[in-house]
Amino acid sequence: AHLNKHKVPYAHVPHKTVFTAYDLANTLKKKLNEIAKTLVVEIDKKYLLVVLPANMRVDLNKVKKVLKAKAVHLVPEEMIEKIFKIKAGTITPFGSVHGAEVLLDKALLKTKEVIVNAGSFTDAVRLKTKDLHLLEKATLGDIRDTAVAKLKKAVRIVTKKITKQVAPKKKKTAAKKKK
Repeated sequence: AHLNKHKVPYAHVPHKTVFTAYDLANTLKKKLNEIAKTLVVEIDKKYLLVVLPANMRVDLNKVKKVLKAKAVHLVPEEMIEKIFKIKAGTITPFGSVHGAEVLLDKALLKTKEVIVNAGSFTDAVRLKTKDLHLLEKATLGDIRDTAVAKLKKAVRIVTKKITKQVAPKKKKTAAKKKK
């Protein structure tokens, strides 16, 4: 209803019951960076939705810096239920529906389309990332924890090098056929 009201094109994506963005990606056979997760943070006594790729972690110090806030912390799921009158895990990135501002991580804009929670455990919507940004008049910021991403990349590189060193090299043998 919200997207229709604002004439934002989208596709409804029904799916089996999932409780996390990770499970949604697996169910839909999508990469984690194509799924947006929505977190709720309390900033200087007000609530804000933080939206970032599902494969990223939020860096609260970066959120604090981007918003020039004094205090920032994640809101526990039990509190989200009370504040927004919804079931934990069903928050959408549509702050205008929830009466909250939205902070969008810049990394999401690298993905043309994104899949987001539609307010239930069995429904999602796919829409253009730029439409989400414009609809919600979201603040953009680099709010992901890059230390974790850099560490994961380093582990992949080292693992690849070790695998090359340990893996037995296959001998090239030419099978000669007798005529």
